[in-house]
Amino acid sequence: MEWVRSFVPQATTASRGERLRAVAGAMVGLFVTYLLSEMAGAGSMPLTLVAPMGASAVLLFCVPASPLAQPWSVIGGNTISALVGIACARIVHEPLLAAPLAGAVAIFVMFMLRCLHPPSGAVALTAVMGGPAVHAAGFTFALLPVGLNSALIVLVALVFNNLTGRRYPHTQQSALRNVHATRDPVPTARLGFTTADLDAALARYGQVLDVSRDDLEAILLETEMRAYARRFGTVTCADIMSTDAVTVGPAMGLPHAWRQLRRHRLRALPVLDEQRRVVGMIGQDDFLRHVGLDDYLTLRERLRALLGHLLGVRAPQPAAVADVMQKDVASVRADDTIAHLVPLMSNEGLHHVPVVDGEGKFVGIVGQSDLLAALVESRLTQPA
Repeated sequence: MEWVRSFVPQATTASRGERLRAVAGAMVGLFVTYLLSEMAGAGSMPLTLVAPMGASAVLLFCVPASPLAQPWSVIGGNTISALVGIACARIVHEPLLAAPLAGAVAIFVMFMLRCLHPPSGAVALTAVMGGPAVHAAGFTFALLPVGLNSALIVLVALVFNNLTGRRYPHTQQSALRNVHATRDPVPTARLGFTTADLDAALARYGQVLDVSRDDLEAILLETEMRAYARRFGTVTCADIMSTDAVTVGPAMGLPHAWRQLRRHRLRALPVLDEQRRVVGMIGQDDFLRHVGLDDYLTLRERLRALLGHLLGVRAPQPAAVADVMQKDVASVRADDTIAHLVPLMSNEGLHHVPVVDGEGKFVGIVGQSDLLAALVESRLTQPA
């Protein structure tokens, strides 16, 4: 019975919303690809939309982070496999031999050119088994409709996935990258696993993984964080946060905000709107950038400033907090364990993290000193 169960994959962890997103993406992708291919003249070819595009749609919209679903994998894999299939059909006239040869050679070439894409194996077989009309089209079949179909569905995937909150193409964004641009590993990697450890484990595994490297890294870090939370108890952000926090509004003048920062000897202040939602953070670095004491200006901005100085025209200076604050702010929930703070403060270099309630409203702030004290206290209270 256990052997029979092994034939059934484990239950998917995708949410209902994610499933509906993938279904809608496949519908839109295939519809637009068919329509535009028809308008581009593919309707005069043996096939307007090749069948393997359905399989490509599964990868592009269900697992857009997969290495097998990236643009070069789709376009390169499908087009090259079509060329391989056409060549095999012309060289070997017996389909019984040409079909498996085309599939095998296509996989070999995709491995070599780093464009492995499972549906491309079906493209190679289509080029061999597609019948007289496909054979008559010759190598043109690889460009129209295969190449055109592939490029169009990738274009739709690029727009659709990004509009629905999925990064595509899925560029690698390691969470273990040192934000200070030094060669030291990030703090959590000095005792935990490093990028070199992960690379070595993947090399030892030696098989194709249908998951991006940075997603795998993120899953391992999340697992490590949960184990860390279990080891250090259930201390939450609400337990250690400062509730009498100094905050500013986006319309507050910069001089007043600077005085607040200096008076309370802080490095950053949360910026709250009228509903007490965090809309930004303003810190010492933002004031330094405002007065031109850093290296943030681009060449174009420097030339513009120089030209304005020569002409006696000065650019308008920011007058309010909203003009210079950082808008992309990481926050934690009050009921999150302090383990959530460790990667934010150690790996990403944040000194202060706003704390919000279940409705997203600001309830406090946690600084590095708060976290350090909590970790020391938790460690001291652990049984020997």
